[in-house]
Amino acid sequence: MNQPIYLTDAYARDSAAKVIAITDEGGIVLDRTVFYPTGGGQPGDSGWLNWDKQRMPIATTVKGLDGSIILVPAEPEEIPQPGTHVTQKLDWDRRHRHMRVHSLMHLLSVVVPFPVVGGQISATHGRLDFDLADAPEDRDGIEDALASYIAQDLPITDHWITQEELQAAPELVKTLSVAPPVTATNVRLVQIGEGDGWIDLQPCGGTHVARTGEIGAVRLGKIEKKGRGTRRIYVHLDS
Repeated sequence: MNQPIYLTDAYARDSAAKVIAITDEGGIVLDRTVFYPTGGGQPGDSGWLNWDKQRMPIATTVKGLDGSIILVPAEPEEIPQPGTHVTQKLDWDRRHRHMRVHSLMHLLSVVVPFPVVGGQISATHGRLDFDLADAPEDRDGIEDALASYIAQDLPITDHWITQEELQAAPELVKTLSVAPPVTATNVRLVQIGEGDGWIDLQPCGGTHVARTGEIGAVRLGKIEKKGRGTRRIYVHLDS
């Protein structure tokens, strides 16, 4: 299993690494990586690998059936073989926008306090599908509440609990369609706010900004009916 640097440092933009495997499809597995793999509604990272005066663009990152993190080359070309030492570099602007949108989606789940049945993140906007029969009537109220939490510049942190602790607190799981991120024994929680004043705490394996103020200006988008009892709400980054 390769080491996911992004779990302990979401702001790591580059890192030295060693190629440990090449998949049958030509994907590259490193011993440690800053690249986040597609999952939990967040797209896989893109960027570049550099080695021996060569530079290879990475189109996306996925997770293998064995849990390994696989970098997918953008073009079918010569790839670094196992044992090669490389430098990996993220498309940081794209990743950072994913971080901003992901943290924004957690705030949206606070402002609209209903179970989440789906979601998706992009570099410009995100959406959550709520188990909600009727569309919220107060659009301005949702947008104002989001702006207020962002303006408070609340810290966003993470910590781990045991699977037994999560089972004892099922209310922490807001997203009904995605299994919480777990290791053999532990579950990662992402918290917004600190001390007794926290506003959100839920299992999450994605990357986030360090404080809500970093999300920046946002605007509420469409609110759609998506089947019986489901409402889809979009929120966009304004810059």
